[in-house]
Amino acid sequence: MRASDVELAAEALRSDPARLRAARRLRGAQAGSPALDRLVELAARLLGAQAGQISLLDDVQTVAGVAGLPPGSATRETGLPDTPCTLAATGPDALVIPDARADERVAHLPTVTGGLVVAYLGAPLTDGEGHVVGTLCVFDPLPREWTEADAATLRQLAASVVTELEYTALTGEYERQHLRWRLAMDAGRVGTFDWDLRTGELVWDDPLMAVFGYTPEDFDGTITAFNRRLHPDDLPRVSEALRACIDGIGDFEAEYRVERPDGDTRWVQARGRALAGPDGRAVRLLGAAYDTTEDRTGDVRVTRVLEAMPAGFYSLDPEWRFTHVNAEAERLLGRSREELLGEVIWTSFPATVNSVWEESYRSAVRTGLPVNFDAHYPAPLDGWYEVRAWPTPEGLSVYFIEVTERKLARDHAERSAQRLALLAQVSAELSGALDTRSATGHLPRLVVPTLAEWCIVTVVDADGRARDVGWWHADPSRRALVERYAAVRLDAMPATSPVARALLAGEAVRAAAAEVRTLLPTGEAQDLLTALAPESAACLPLRGRGRTLGVLTLYAGVGESLTREDMITAQDVADRAGLALDNARLYAQQQQLAEGLQRSLLTEPPEPDHAEIAVRYLPAVEAARVGGDWYDAFLQPGGATMLVIGDVVGHDTEAAAAMGQLRGLLRGIATYSDAPPVEVLRGLDTSMAVLQTHVLATAAVARFEQTDDERRRGITRMRWANAGHLPPLVINPDGSVAELAAWKGDLLLGVDASTARQESVVTLDRGSTVLLFTDGLVERRDADLDAGMVRLREALADVAHLPLQQLLDEVLERLVDGRPEDDVALVAVRLHRQDRPRPAEAGPNDVPDVVPPDPAG
Repeated sequence: MRASDVELAAEALRSDPARLRAARRLRGAQAGSPALDRLVELAARLLGAQAGQISLLDDVQTVAGVAGLPPGSATRETGLPDTPCTLAATGPDALVIPDARADERVAHLPTVTGGLVVAYLGAPLTDGEGHVVGTLCVFDPLPREWTEADAATLRQLAASVVTELEYTALTGEYERQHLRWRLAMDAGRVGTFDWDLRTGELVWDDPLMAVFGYTPEDFDGTITAFNRRLHPDDLPRVSEALRACIDGIGDFEAEYRVERPDGDTRWVQARGRALAGPDGRAVRLLGAAYDTTEDRTGDVRVTRVLEAMPAGFYSLDPEWRFTHVNAEAERLLGRSREELLGEVIWTSFPATVNSVWEESYRSAVRTGLPVNFDAHYPAPLDGWYEVRAWPTPEGLSVYFIEVTERKLARDHAERSAQRLALLAQVSAELSGALDTRSATGHLPRLVVPTLAEWCIVTVVDADGRARDVGWWHADPSRRALVERYAAVRLDAMPATSPVARALLAGEAVRAAAAEVRTLLPTGEAQDLLTALAPESAACLPLRGRGRTLGVLTLYAGVGESLTREDMITAQDVADRAGLALDNARLYAQQQQLAEGLQRSLLTEPPEPDHAEIAVRYLPAVEAARVGGDWYDAFLQPGGATMLVIGDVVGHDTEAAAAMGQLRGLLRGIATYSDAPPVEVLRGLDTSMAVLQTHVLATAAVARFEQTDDERRRGITRMRWANAGHLPPLVINPDGSVAELAAWKGDLLLGVDASTARQESVVTLDRGSTVLLFTDGLVERRDADLDAGMVRLREALADVAHLPLQQLLDEVLERLVDGRPEDDVALVAVRLHRQDRPRPAEAGPNDVPDVVPPDPAG
């Protein structure tokens, strides 16, 4: 689109009179609304944009809300041909521009050439009459791609912006009505007074002080100030009327003259009523007064004021009969004054009985105090009203205005805010979900009651079978019914049910509850749905990447329904849940693949004649569940048994791959000859340097040796070397855990291939058990390594009597509860017992002797 086409779009906006009136009405009402700035800030944050703007478009573009720009940097008014918002307002859908500099439609615009707008996404603001009044847009100074989800989110936020604009406009109109109301009362010059008979304090409002010629500074708030202004001829008569009212706790009515300081004499009509205290004596006198100089009868003037009021007014006598109804009240009540005058309000409007109307009116008459309240009157009026009522000597006076539009606009704004908050909460809840239950099980509690009265979430298993995994009801007493219905409904539903159709087609399906009940066979599922009594249901697919993974079913109660905005929000929630579910399943598949690959590298141990060997590997419950821990057990050519434990630094697939490489190298070095452990580690370190593996690892290697003499004596030597790993633990035949001599682990593998390494030898009796393990068994976030070693030794002492396989299972259960924070690898050997008496020199409780390191090793 060329520049001239932008001008044509601007001309199209200017040439629509109805659209211009709608835009100008909202522009006049929105000034200074902080809610608009919050909405555009929310749009920028949700879409990850640097800045955003709300623009109203009549003859010019007016900025109504802005976020992400320095204060004062946004131009308040801009010509329509100079902004990309003109195109966003005239297009059929959201305007998507990845790079405005390369888009000939807008490349020449000042905000683009100035570098402020490069990536742009804008949505039109359309009011309830279908008029485009402006745009909501977000933009960045760098290029970016916008997704359909981004456009959908901006469109939904645009609807909230329109709601806020309409609400602000209605609120302004309401305030103007109040001002007209107050001006009408001022025009009638009606003032009020409140005389506290206990303290003597007399309170007048401003209109009454003006009638008497007082200012707030010179009015002393006493009855003397009142008497001072009365005409001397009227003072005795008025004083007597006041005294009679107070003594009889009755009504006061008088017309008198007021002599003001400027020499002017005014006629005043006053009415009031005395209120009694707990002891039955008068404590207050309340009333109103107005200037009747221009019209001594008073009634004509007051009636003229009431008829001109833009609010409804009616008065009731002590028997609750209508005594006056103004023109606006006739219109609002839908009844003529001829019909109402003399009628009892409770009969003419039966819905007021036992309602806030009757309670408030009777309270005002009983207490003598005015009341204010908002209330809904059902059909035929079917509207919301703001009401002010106050007692008078003649009964009760009532002012009221209709606020239905304002109430609906406020409710709509609140519902829009709830939907946006729901989307934010769902996104936060699902963002970290890595398993199916986390991704879907909690979802019903989020959407109820914002979107529906109750809800059920269905997912499809890996074998293709649908099952209900989550449910919730807004009414706690009905949750057991929903739980049971979720347990039986899928088995009872035919292939034509809304749930099955949503799963098959991948599209939302709406249905009346009566339709669903007819599809269910007679039985428990049908009875439960009847008891739950929904009005309607909507089934929304949980869509993943190219497949439907489940269904979100929302149920609306009697008299309720899902609006178009609710359905858009619900599908957005379902899509986010579907994507989280798909991610969880992909993660589980990758998890299983990685774990299976790692387990395939850890072979079963050999079964030598002289010992039993057992191994365990347990992956971490967090991260990628794959790492560099490994164990190994094999026989060397000379018949010696060798055990290996190791840990490559890192917790990812690279660490797992490096582990497999090091394990293979070590096996090859150790099985090529009868090299002792220290030579095996030295050879592995050299191979790592030559092959440039660029990894670090710890390892401990133990070899179990016997000469013929040692075999006859029932002892075995364990020769071991350690490259920065935790030392083995020995369980003696009597169940005690042996403390090895102080040790110092050699340097890690992969640091310096030329480092000198040492070797130790431990002599073991028949029935001894040796355990090699990685640090995941003993390390915790909330405790240090020493505390973990203490726990391990205590556990080994408790379970030493168990068979070897059971012993390893029990150790894992006690130390990591089956859910380690880090990978855990174990390898253990138990030397077979023989029916041969133990040598006299070796007692059953002796700690194995530690042979000094071999100087050659």
